[in-house]
Amino acid sequence: MKSTIYITGADRGLGLALAKVFLEANFKVFAGRYLENWLELGELQKLYGEDLEILTLDVTDQQSVDAAANVIEERAGKLDILINNAAIYKDRSEDLFGEFNYEDMLKLYDTNALGPLRVSKSVVPLLRKGTHKILANISSEAGSIADSWRKKEYGYCMSKAALNMQLTIMQNQVDEDGIKVLAFHPGYVKTYIFGEFNQDATLDAIESATGIKEQILKSPMHSDHMFIDFKGNKMNW
Repeated sequence: MKSTIYITGADRGLGLALAKVFLEANFKVFAGRYLENWLELGELQKLYGEDLEILTLDVTDQQSVDAAANVIEERAGKLDILINNAAIYKDRSEDLFGEFNYEDMLKLYDTNALGPLRVSKSVVPLLRKGTHKILANISSEAGSIADSWRKKEYGYCMSKAALNMQLTIMQNQVDEDGIKVLAFHPGYVKTYIFGEFNQDATLDAIESATGIKEQILKSPMHSDHMFIDFKGNKMNW
């Protein structure tokens, strides 16, 4: 049986690129899709057939998360790799001397921090049965407390810092199960996270995805490096 991977937020951008590189690596890919009006996953499915299974997924909805996990269990019975990629971004202009949109901040936390927690919890029993046993997450240097430099973007940075703390706790718990937890800074990637396609970014999504794939597949279980970039360089918490 082929190795299996579950990628959230696979509709477009980095998530779609991750689906492509793991399909090319002969994985069975379960791709979580939230934006059904984006058709690229469907086109990819025409090329790879049953190797790509598209799952409707809203990481802020527990029923949606559980339904996706149930499909993976029915189809594969186990899971080798999870990549929590789904995330959102809100207005970067927020600062202490302007306006804060606390509702947007709550949405950021619900999606970027609680979303991965919901998904991880839903499939960790399947990861325990897997071979690779990798629980990977797309974090960001924006979540680094040690290297914090921004004067704005409170909501996004705080949501990614919360994700990073979540992952350290999670590794403490699943270490005895042989599961390796990883947090990736993907680089400054040309994606749609700001709404429009970000042409100012320095990395194509496929380049970042290829690097992440390589790091995941060579990740030693007992490496002290949990928070790394797409090239494997250690990041500061």
